[in-house]
Amino acid sequence: MNHHLSIEKRNLVLLSMAKLVEEERNQIILTNQADLAAYNGADLAMEERLKVDNAKIDEMILSLNQLASQEDPVGVERFYFVHENGIKVSNKTAAFGTILIIYESRPDVTIEAGGIAFKSGNKILLKGGKEALKSNLKIVSLWHQALKENNVSTEWVEYLNFNRQETQAFLEKPTQKVDLIVPRGGEKLIEFVKAHATCPVIVSGRGNNFVYVHKEADTDIALKVILNAKTSKISACNAVDKVLIDPQLPNFEGFLAILIEELEESKVEIIVDKTLESFANTSVLKDEDIWYEEFLDYKIVLGTIDSEQDAIAKINKYCGGHSAAIITRNAAIAQEFMESIDAAAVYHNASTRFTDGGQLGLGGELAISTDKLHQRGPIGLQHLVTNKWYIYGEGQIR
Repeated sequence: MNHHLSIEKRNLVLLSMAKLVEEERNQIILTNQADLAAYNGADLAMEERLKVDNAKIDEMILSLNQLASQEDPVGVERFYFVHENGIKVSNKTAAFGTILIIYESRPDVTIEAGGIAFKSGNKILLKGGKEALKSNLKIVSLWHQALKENNVSTEWVEYLNFNRQETQAFLEKPTQKVDLIVPRGGEKLIEFVKAHATCPVIVSGRGNNFVYVHKEADTDIALKVILNAKTSKISACNAVDKVLIDPQLPNFEGFLAILIEELEESKVEIIVDKTLESFANTSVLKDEDIWYEEFLDYKIVLGTIDSEQDAIAKINKYCGGHSAAIITRNAAIAQEFMESIDAAAVYHNASTRFTDGGQLGLGGELAISTDKLHQRGPIGLQHLVTNKWYIYGEGQIR
């Protein structure tokens, strides 16, 4: 297997794949219906992710076509230096080699994550969940067909049909070289992978995101942002779970009453801290540990905070390092807040729901990292590379 595929070849494979997915659209949906019928329906969010319909197929095709049109992330020069002795030094991006993607359910990951890893010059190992096995095997057979049509080895995309024990054994003693692992799923999956992996793991971390309503906030913006961040997609890791409000906000009580009313209309369960217990129909938090919790549900915690410094300290203590927002008209305070918060994405007067590779201009994402090493925040095509030094000489010795 050649370890370097030209960008032309990679793009042709992606375009062939887009065409095959369109041609096999009905077969993919039928195969997926067999997976759905076998699923016990215990978890609503899981069922939602498992299902493949026409809209999801359209997204798969779009993502393959977009990937084919993007610049090659491999071989980009990041640094150039000429030594005083005449040696020329260049640092360029390089493919990792082999990337293992472990994910639950979601047959669309077999296309989107697979496509991103392949476009960045990597061999891909896919390990999907058992509930999506038929759908995943069908999609992988199309990958193989797309590779064959372009005279490329089918070894570039491989499906690992492993149970939990086999997966653990592979992580601890891989039967082939693996350079990077990307787990996509809940905290249990991520902990399992980190515990057993023998190579680097990019952690797609949890949310538990905060909005801080500063005393100089525009309350209309605050309402709009909090409602969008909480209710537009509760299963997203960029949804908001905690709101801190400065009681010196003009018309603080009026603002809070409207916020609570609008959240209740959207069927959100409201928990408040002790300072707000006089407000209607809300339950008061019993345990401070709830500040650490990511809900992924129609549930929110509201509390008051007396200063910007206290807000920064509280958010840095409890948040998941994912996203945090400040609502204020004061640009200097906003900048100070954004620079002091230890999170992958910080916002001024906007919803946390934009922490997403597609929304932030990356054209898609493999995962959202809350780790600081290798890449933080959405991981796009241009981050699935490492780097390499190229040195050109004419007999120089040191």
